[in-house]
Amino acid sequence: MTKTQALVSFTGVQKTYDGINLVVRNLNLDIRQGEFLSLLGPSGSGKTTTLMMLAGFESPTAGEISLNGVPITRTPPHKRNFGMVFQNYALFPHMTVADNIGYPLSVRKLPTAEREAKVARALDMVQLGRMGARYPGQLSGGQQQRVALARALVFDPQLVLMDEPLGALDKQLREHMQIELKALHRRLGVTFVYVTHDQTEALTMSDRVAVFSDGAIQQIDVVDNLYETPVNRFVASFVGDSTVLQAEVVRLDGGRCEVRLPNGVQLRGINVNAAQVGDAVQCGSRPERLQIAQSAAANTFQARVADVIYFGDHLRLRCEMSGQPDATIKMPLAHRQLPEPGQTIHVHAPEEHLRVYR
Repeated sequence: MTKTQALVSFTGVQKTYDGINLVVRNLNLDIRQGEFLSLLGPSGSGKTTTLMMLAGFESPTAGEISLNGVPITRTPPHKRNFGMVFQNYALFPHMTVADNIGYPLSVRKLPTAEREAKVARALDMVQLGRMGARYPGQLSGGQQQRVALARALVFDPQLVLMDEPLGALDKQLREHMQIELKALHRRLGVTFVYVTHDQTEALTMSDRVAVFSDGAIQQIDVVDNLYETPVNRFVASFVGDSTVLQAEVVRLDGGRCEVRLPNGVQLRGINVNAAQVGDAVQCGSRPERLQIAQSAAANTFQARVADVIYFGDHLRLRCEMSGQPDATIKMPLAHRQLPEPGQTIHVHAPEEHLRVYR
């Protein structure tokens, strides 16, 4: 994608608070018109600072942020025409729902009739059409979150920025709001930039996800690529579950390699980032890709079943191996001949799903 196609571009952006440690380091990022982009990462990874620089609440130490090719690095927040939704909603308790939603329009001095029409439309948009006269304290957490979202959308912003907006909600409501947010995004076509540390949330809602660690984007990709083909150890461990084996590379074969586990077992997998013979590596596989084999066939290893755990929609086997982290295998509920705890099994790791990271 070229710069001219990007709605927002970060070019060489850095941020430091103490002049020594970079919170964001040399960030180059294009945000596409109409996409739902999530910034995903642990605390301190730089994702929230990136959002705050985009919103204008923080200034880059170096580099440039552009909107439609025009630099906005020194444009104050209120002139950027971006909607913002915070985790704590930031609603005015003394104002009605309608007045909260209409506040950005009052600041922009829109005529009363136009303001009321836009507020009514925004209330309908988030399915709160009859609650305009209530106060925030009379609403549930999910309803308050919708009010905050309606306030961010009411003035037709080019971009909606959301900082962990569902973090305060319980699991069931959070999952419901994820579906609603995604449906709203599809309906409106507005560009959403969403900060979260919850990888399930990011995968559920996003068109693309940028995974942050140590102030840099480790990988930015569509969600299925991010899950199936992580580019390094960090992304593999942070996005989704992984079963990890410690090994050493013994042979190279084009884009694949052969590794030896400490117990002498040899496996083949995809050589993700050019590990060399003799390198200590990690071999990662998604738990649902692992299978129970009847015998010691190619690309199998032995493990002892420690637990069979019921997860509602699937089962997980927690398996132990000497000198290795526990291995997890996800299995459908209808699986026949389920192994018992204490039993030794053969685990098949298909080489096309075994990714080797140095």
